Amino acid sequence: MMRTVEPIGRMTPFGTEHLSMLLLTVLASIIVVLIGRRIRGTAHEPTVLDATGWTLLSVTVLWTAWGMSPGQWNIDQSLPVQFSDVLRFITSIALLTRARWAIAISYYWGLTLNVQSILTPDLNYYSLPTLEFVAYWFLHIVVFVVPIGLVWGLGHRPTWRGYGIALAAAFVWAGVAIAVNTLTGANYAYLSQAPAGPSALDLLGPWPIYILWEAVLVAVVWALMTWPWTRRRRHPHREPRSLSPRRG
Repeated sequence: MMRTVEPIGRMTPFGTEHLSMLLLTVLASIIVVLIGRRIRGTAHEPTVLDATGWTLLSVTVLWTAWGMSPGQWNIDQSLPVQFSDVLRFITSIALLTRARWAIAISYYWGLTLNVQSILTPDLNYYSLPTLEFVAYWFLHIVVFVVPIGLVWGLGHRPTWRGYGIALAAAFVWAGVAIAVNTLTGANYAYLSQAPAGPSALDLLGPWPIYILWEAVLVAVVWALMTWPWTRRRRHPHREPRSLSPRRG
């Protein structure tokens, strides 16, 4: 049986490092939109999306394998059960295939559920702080800026069908996380207890009340993230770009 590695340090929320990453996230979002609008509809678009998708997928696989290796194993961190863990794979699929369902999940999850890890990061260091810091922020920032680029840069548009898919997928994955937590005693997705450090969940009350409020807020916020795009489609001169999957 693999031993559990204990953390040797932790990044201070809203310290210099954290604030620097928040600034980088904002700048990256702006740059991605500008690049997206520049390459939209050109021969460079599929090349950029494929390259980004393969890069994200490769880093995700390597980072997952690293976390599950004997020297890094921690039952509370290593299993790819967090929403952000599966989101990385889904966002890679969105980039590589342009599948409607993957784009929808990357949009709703990436701009909400993933944001908690950006605004209130629970980043512990176990062996190589620099590597762990870079990997954490690279993966969380990428899955945040990609849907921004897809929607505001390349013109893909949210739909009520995509809303339903993303919401159903969130509930299914919450069930998976609860099952894993029950079997292992871990706290993936913070469904078994509140995070140890400060978190946006603190505003929603104690566990398990915040889970109910979180579900309600997700449903409402995602609806608000959908309504403006579907309302705009009533105007024939504002037809959205097709979300058709990649061909060939």
